[in-house]
Amino acid sequence: MPNWLPEVFGTQKPIVAMLHLAPLPGDPGYDTVGGVAAIVERARGELDALQSGGVDAVMISNEFSLPYLTKTEPITAITMARVLGELQRDLSVPFGVNVLWDGRASIDLATATDAAFVREIFTGVYASDFGLWNTNVGEVARHRHRIGAGNVKLLFNIVPESATYLAERDLGSIARTTVFATKPDALCVSGLTAGAPTDTQSLAIVKENAGDVPVFVNTGVRASNVADQLAVADGAVVGTYFKQDGKFENRADRTRVEELMVAAKAFRSQLA
Repeated sequence: MPNWLPEVFGTQKPIVAMLHLAPLPGDPGYDTVGGVAAIVERARGELDALQSGGVDAVMISNEFSLPYLTKTEPITAITMARVLGELQRDLSVPFGVNVLWDGRASIDLATATDAAFVREIFTGVYASDFGLWNTNVGEVARHRHRIGAGNVKLLFNIVPESATYLAERDLGSIARTTVFATKPDALCVSGLTAGAPTDTQSLAIVKENAGDVPVFVNTGVRASNVADQLAVADGAVVGTYFKQDGKFENRADRTRVEELMVAAKAFRSQLA
């Protein structure tokens, strides 16, 4: 196993739980009556369900900021920093952040809140539901260096949701050149949308071509398949399954968290 995973997460094959924030100021679904206080209250309750259920880490994201921007407005990261500031005393596991879909804003937020990692789309050009989606990993890498964020681990999602890679290249070659040319700390492989199954063959192809770089399965992990997915991947990011009834729009359910974590820990115990 790559050295940094146990250092950051305290275990091999970590399960990173998504903490989806309610719509933020500026988002179409923002609750102007409840305000930011309501966002904090919901986040605190879900954080308790995730941590008490036994997850290894959490990743805070603006998942309900639909439809997403590829360059976010300042109010988004500013509000997320406010929420994280209020949750800081409740956090008992390592945490990361994801400002969808803005890599630079994600790194800024991580630096301001002492987050250990971020996940974003840092490479590639895509035709997406949000329009033509371009990236500039060289600019982001220099920004990371300039603000002193070298300790923030970058998880590159190289199979993004709701998008198709424009170049006619196979997934194995994309993984190889991403690792060689852009130095990711980890790669993430996703299904079509949040909660959608990740293709096991695609996951295996990325793993085979990633060298020593860890590979996370990024969507569609369930209690019933977590062992199979972790047999290939170095870790998993789980969001929708942890929700009540397994529905994206619902809040985290401790019972479902415990169910998946029991299965994940049973698999990990076989590796010891």
